Amino acid sequence: MSAEFVRFCPVSDVPSGTKKARKIGETPVLVCNNQGKLYAISAICSHQTRFLNSGKVRNGRITCPMHGAQFSLETGAALCLPATKPIPTYELRVVDDWIEVCV
Repeated sequence: MSAEFVRFCPVSDVPSGTKKARKIGETPVLVCNNQGKLYAISAICSHQTRFLNSGKVRNGRITCPMHGAQFSLETGAALCLPATKPIPTYELRVVDDWIEVCV
């Protein structure tokens, strides 16, 4: 089965500086708007499988609210301890004012 884009939410639901979480199938996805650029990442921290939904987004990274691990919004790379493993990132596109994500 090949991956395909799924409607996530209207673009207006994720203004600059905000984020929105939703499951696509069994995959928890977090769409973040960092200074007008949209990113789709895993909603789960790779350190202790905690939700990133309430993490702070700034300077192209998200900080886990539980232990302070930081991840690149673009690549998912772990940028500081305690996380050492990256988080998944997903392809995202905007079609007819809808954010679509491919997982």
